[in-house]
Amino acid sequence: MTGLIDVARDARGVTTITLNRPDKHNALSAEMLTELEGVAQAVAEDAETRVVVLTAEGRSFCAGGDLAWMREQFGMDTRTRRRESKRIASALGALYALPQPLIGRVQGNAFGGGVGLLSVCDVVIAVDGARFGLTETKLGLIPANIGPYVIARMGATRAQEVFMSARLFDAAEAVRLNLLTRVVPADALDDAVAAEVTPYLSCAPGAVREAKRLLRDLAGEVRGSDVEMAIDALALRWETAEAHEGVAAFLEKRRAPWDDAAE
Repeated sequence: MTGLIDVARDARGVTTITLNRPDKHNALSAEMLTELEGVAQAVAEDAETRVVVLTAEGRSFCAGGDLAWMREQFGMDTRTRRRESKRIASALGALYALPQPLIGRVQGNAFGGGVGLLSVCDVVIAVDGARFGLTETKLGLIPANIGPYVIARMGATRAQEVFMSARLFDAAEAVRLNLLTRVVPADALDDAVAAEVTPYLSCAPGAVREAKRLLRDLAGEVRGSDVEMAIDALALRWETAEAHEGVAAFLEKRRAPWDDAAE
């Protein structure tokens, strides 16, 4: 364990998974994703866990993928790049596969991969000042690995409003887009999450898990083939000149050549 992900279970069986890289706005590094996947797998096997809360330390929930780590992928061969690309898909898949209800507690902004994390939750409660966005295309990338989960959460019609444009949107619009369940003032967040957790603690744990399994079966689960297709799509996009230029521009704090929004 690297300490980038904290996990704690209370006496009631409520396990809290916390992103713990606040100095980097909880940007998802390779180490962080590996740890998150392992934690999710362990929690899934924990018979004492009845409900899971996913949250984060600091001002931001998650700024997305760590671009310094992503830049390292430019020097990799295709197979290695695909393996690195798969890290976020694997972490999201492990959270999505949790048999227990997963509640997102969102205390700040979520972009890119952070939106993916919200999309694998069953319920998401956020503070009213939070902002969101699928920002990948601004960098010359695509929201690929998170895509199957974002579309499953929002539905294709709503997702297409924000999937390609990198447009930022507020919490009220995130509710309309089905990304969030509801929005509360910052000082009411903990009470709102507690109110969401409490009903599960009066239910039979096995029945809750089976109900979640049935819901997924009836609604149509995210398919492994879709996830693999998305991983391949992102790995190929990394090989484009746009991706190289877009990530470089971001890291160098300059505008990408296609960015004429202010002109």
